[in-house]
Amino acid sequence: MMIPTILIVDDDELSVRMLEAQLGEAGFASVTALSGVEALGIMERQPIDLVISDLVMHEMDGLELIQQIRKRYQGIPVVVVTANGSVESAVDAMRRGAYDYLEKPINPVILRITVQHALTYHHVIRENEQIKGLLGERFTFQSIVTVNPAMKEMLRLAAKVASARQTTVAIYGESGSGKEVLARAIHFAGNGLPTGFVAVNCAAIPEHLLESELFGHVRGAFTGAERDREGKFSLARGGTILLDEIGDMPLPLQAKLLRVLQERVFEKIGSNTPLPAECRIIVATNHNLAEQASAGRFREDLYHRINVFPLTIPPLRNRKDDIPLLCEHALDHLRQHLGKALPGISPEAMEIMLNHHWPGNVRELRNCLERAAILTEGELIRPSHLGIGPATPPMTSVDNDTSGDSTTYTLTVSNDLLSLDALTNRILAVTLERCNGNKSRAAQLLKIGRKAFYRS
Repeated sequence: MMIPTILIVDDDELSVRMLEAQLGEAGFASVTALSGVEALGIMERQPIDLVISDLVMHEMDGLELIQQIRKRYQGIPVVVVTANGSVESAVDAMRRGAYDYLEKPINPVILRITVQHALTYHHVIRENEQIKGLLGERFTFQSIVTVNPAMKEMLRLAAKVASARQTTVAIYGESGSGKEVLARAIHFAGNGLPTGFVAVNCAAIPEHLLESELFGHVRGAFTGAERDREGKFSLARGGTILLDEIGDMPLPLQAKLLRVLQERVFEKIGSNTPLPAECRIIVATNHNLAEQASAGRFREDLYHRINVFPLTIPPLRNRKDDIPLLCEHALDHLRQHLGKALPGISPEAMEIMLNHHWPGNVRELRNCLERAAILTEGELIRPSHLGIGPATPPMTSVDNDTSGDSTTYTLTVSNDLLSLDALTNRILAVTLERCNGNKSRAAQLLKIGRKAFYRS
């Protein structure tokens, strides 16, 4: 582990040597400067983890040095040294950005504790900046690669609404198209931080638990509520809440969400105290909410309330011009993740990918490439690595007869041998495709539970 370097600044050489000795006994490395100007020169030439500076100096006093460090080296803590009885000047220095202060004569124990705390602070600040940078690269509009005109126009509109934090955004798109990625990019562009983003999958949480998940509850509100619990709206305060699969939210809960959108308040289960909903609200769905509202499966008033600024992500099959770019972007990530060269994709494999229907959209493409990247051994990715078959898939047709009360599907399968699981997944995928990604409709047609589409 590298020993932190502390810069001591004082125009009194005797004070510098005494402090240098104390830091050495405590196990810290130090460099010294007899003026603020000299200190700034040292900081230009070598990395410094902490500055300890006297306040009263000729040429450049401690307050001016703090301002220069704040301007040039944000994140490096400064501890000021002040004469006994001059606490007011130390407090003034802290208002201007100093981390802490030490009174002369300096107590070695207090010096060691103060330095350790300041260095820990510096370490946390640097880690947070690195994390923000990494997450920011991942969740910005620039991270959504496209050459498709419709996709570019959608991203242009999304960037416009990002600054309107009180406006509800509705994101429409098929499963796997990147709705949450877009929601995070809107959040990051509007908040400047990747943190503070809370996502709730309204289809994955049982109906009787979803209200508590969203709004929280107080102790004793229902059987098993042994303590107060914060809901997602509380956790998202100051940030963004994404209500994914909003089309599957139960009708009684839709009425409560409508109140949140109208009045910007909510109540925990078991409480009558209104709490402010201080967050941006983004909803996402793969349903046609207008059709659901007309059919009575979704509240019409809620639909109009959430459909303030709709954004529709085109399915991958409608923007196949993006496939080569998405492939290269995914391979760049896999090269780092797997530590493999991955020279690229053969023309034969690319042709299959361009002709594939991609019912799972970008998520399916990334999964396909991850499998291929694992299988390949330094050569180009070939059709045998993809696992999606030739351009014409094994299940070649799905015909439906709607003349009666129910819909009958005829599945024509090639002579390829398929396992039961593979055949089941084919049926689920093709039915979902025929229903334009509407899982509820596909589940009704197959007479199975909707959650089967999440397990497949």
